[in-house]
Amino acid sequence: MTVVSSVWPGAAYPLGATYDGAGTNFSLFSEVAEKVELCLIAKDGSEERINLDEVDGYVWHAYLPAVTPGQRYGFRVHGPWDPAAGQRCDASKLLLDPYGKSFHGDFDFSQALFSYDLEADDLATGGTPPRVDSLGHTMVSVVINPFFNWGSDRAPNTPYHETVIYEAHVKGMTQTHPGIPEDQRGTYAGLCHPVIIDHLKSLNVTAIELMPVHQFMHDHRLLELGLRNYWGYNTFGFFAPHHQYSSNHSAGGAVAEFKNMVRSFHAAGIEVILDVVYNHTAEGNHLGPTINFRGIDNAGYYRLLDGDSRLYKDFTGTGNSLNVRHPHSLQLIMDSLRYWVLDMHVDGFRFDLASTLAREFYDVDRLSAFFDLVQQDPVISQVKLIAEPWDIGEGGYQVGNFPGLWTEWNGQYRDTVRDYWRGEPATLNEFASRLTGSSDLYEATGRRPSASINFVTAHDGFTLADLVSYNEKHNEANGEDNRDGESHNRSWNCGVEGPTDDPAILELRAKQMRNVLATLMVSQGTPMISHGDEIGRTQGGNNNVYCQDSEIAWMDWSMCETNADLMTFARTVTTLRKNHPVFRRRRFFDGKLIRSGDEEIRDIAWLTAAGVPMTPQDWNAGFQCVAVFLNGEAIPAPDARGERVVDDSFLLCFNAHSDPVEFVAAEGDYAAEWTAEVDSATPTGTSDLVVKAGETFTVAARSIIALRKTA
Repeated sequence: MTVVSSVWPGAAYPLGATYDGAGTNFSLFSEVAEKVELCLIAKDGSEERINLDEVDGYVWHAYLPAVTPGQRYGFRVHGPWDPAAGQRCDASKLLLDPYGKSFHGDFDFSQALFSYDLEADDLATGGTPPRVDSLGHTMVSVVINPFFNWGSDRAPNTPYHETVIYEAHVKGMTQTHPGIPEDQRGTYAGLCHPVIIDHLKSLNVTAIELMPVHQFMHDHRLLELGLRNYWGYNTFGFFAPHHQYSSNHSAGGAVAEFKNMVRSFHAAGIEVILDVVYNHTAEGNHLGPTINFRGIDNAGYYRLLDGDSRLYKDFTGTGNSLNVRHPHSLQLIMDSLRYWVLDMHVDGFRFDLASTLAREFYDVDRLSAFFDLVQQDPVISQVKLIAEPWDIGEGGYQVGNFPGLWTEWNGQYRDTVRDYWRGEPATLNEFASRLTGSSDLYEATGRRPSASINFVTAHDGFTLADLVSYNEKHNEANGEDNRDGESHNRSWNCGVEGPTDDPAILELRAKQMRNVLATLMVSQGTPMISHGDEIGRTQGGNNNVYCQDSEIAWMDWSMCETNADLMTFARTVTTLRKNHPVFRRRRFFDGKLIRSGDEEIRDIAWLTAAGVPMTPQDWNAGFQCVAVFLNGEAIPAPDARGERVVDDSFLLCFNAHSDPVEFVAAEGDYAAEWTAEVDSATPTGTSDLVVKAGETFTVAARSIIALRKTA
């Protein structure tokens, strides 16, 4: 064990533990602390305590020349225990560094982690804490070596309109892949293995969006049920890659492995986006454990209930909400974001329950302090920023209301496309808006079609295969009597609930999956594929696998062979999008006449199956079929070199009817010879259909045909 013989004053910034090649600076914020001890933990579990006597602006700090990477440490904060005043200092708790970049060990959820008697829950809101030392029962922070050879690493900086996002889970994506060495499965090293990168490249993916990789806690309740917090939306370490996703078990090994993963993705031209959870922490409500924030400065880090500071405001359904009104909580978030960009080289963030970050008081405020900070930050403002634009609080649904820098998960796109393909009436107008980039949601804030992150499935809810196989959720394995998870899924089982051998139903389900994938790729906006949808991954009807670290949630890579046709189709439609800028315009359509040379042409036109322009009566007639003409010669925005973008024109024919529909290739302004590029009625999307103006052709029941102008 290191015996410290020299303690220097050090600096208040940067916060956390910072090794500079000679020693380590330690810094911790606490406005309520009366004394702070830095605790150096030896591998045998013994502890050396050092008083942090230097305090600047409520930041307690020291520099220890003898401390090097691999040193385990924590803090003990001495101060008031007064839950009624929102103060919960308990020096018997070894507290994790909020700025810790690596952690070691695990939590045992014994009495030692809690600042109240577990046998008398009422003491969580008052009384005297039992003062049981948590050393040996909790994780510890670890000093890391921040130096890494990035070589020639460069961020791909893929423009939004050229981006295809693939949402993935580090473990679920790699745990069963036969081409990944067993010791790398479920890890960052496995995720960047060439077999995974080749798979993503074959789908024309430009960005992988990782479900939470910040260090998180497995809920005690789930562990008692034999389950785990698989998704990871339970963060306590906003600077550390989750250590259980690392094949490198040395101190701080996860950091280097994560950096190597990012470097490998960048070399393949793939960006890395992190799903981040700054809206709450793993400590939960007043009955939760005391592992860091609660014991450091409870009222500074958490939103407390007005009129009863013993309790926590909860806009997330997890027990607490981070106090984004407090400058040091805001600093924590911004410092974390900058760290992941500057030190870990990630390319953007998807913010879980982002509406919570905008809550200044009760209402969601589009101009809240958090968004002001992001807007002016020279680092964070330049990366991809994606909001999940809702939380569970009143007024939390904010699709379309985020500021101009932001893109958003478009929940309305998801719902509309699901409804259209399952044959819900009166969805055609809405479907047209979503297909063309949702200008009704984003144009008013100066944003472009790419602000709409288009998705139909994601980690939360049914997979694509389950969306067309189940009418009801089947979450019995979660231990909550099927009460958890969304009950209104806008799904359709195609006639039978769950598995079936009926070839007609299986054929229809496969076609419905192809319909969704094709719609996603011909829609204006930024498409997102949920991992495994391209091979028909199923969760057996479970739409809430947050606790299923098992085959229920992991990708079954044998389905690449079982559903090879679906994989081929997915590659076909993503390639279609990649090759044709008419599907990824930088600006919204306006439908007006545009002069091109000696002609006046429209950028878009909506046609009936008969090949004539849609009328207001047609839009309101409840039709489930429509054709849309996309003019490749009327793309107003230039390319990156300022040159005009010219593409082929397309005629997209959608039929959500249960019967085939005869379409007529339009004459007049839209007259052409058309060749089918994609037909979702065929297993791989291939078709030899060629039609000329005025000719009739059949669009099969519940299918889409994409026709390209060839003459």
